[in-house]
Amino acid sequence: MDETPVQLPALGCLELRSHPQRGRGVFTQQAIAKGTLIHISPVLVFSQAEYSEHGKHTCLDHYTYCWRGGTFALALGLGSMFNHEPSGLENVGFVRDMDQALIKYIALRDIAAGDELCICYGPNVWFDIVSDEARGADAGHSPPEADDFLSSIQL
Repeated sequence: MDETPVQLPALGCLELRSHPQRGRGVFTQQAIAKGTLIHISPVLVFSQAEYSEHGKHTCLDHYTYCWRGGTFALALGLGSMFNHEPSGLENVGFVRDMDQALIKYIALRDIAAGDELCICYGPNVWFDIVSDEARGADAGHSPPEADDFLSSIQL
C-alpha cells in the first residue's frame, strides 16, 4: 500500500439524515458543483478467507466494495452511508484507489441544496429499489458520460 499522506476534503455542508424509504443517507445543505471531490473514505480490506468465513455472514456484507485480487473492502466514514440510485440516476460517482486503500466520491452533476447524495451499487442489488421520483429520469446523466467524467479525474 502506498504510504503517501492524503489530504481529506471537508465539505461542511454534508449531513446524515433519514430517508423515508431508504433509511439513513448522506444529504447536502448547500449546492455542490459537478466535479467536486465530496469525500475520501479509507477502507479496511478483507482477505477472501476473512470475507467468506465471517464478513458475508454479517451486516457488513451490505457495505463492502469489490477490491483487488478477489478481496473486499469496507468503506469507512461516509462511504458506507451513500444510498443507491439506479445507473444514470445517481449524482455521485466513486473511484477506487487501491494503491492507497481509498475510495474517492465525486459529484457527477450539479447537486442542489437539500438533495440526497446517492451512488449506484451496480445492477445486482439485494433489495427493492426505491428511487427518488423528484429527480426524474432525465435529471440524471447517461452512464457513458459518467464513465468518461470519472475516468478523466486524476487520483
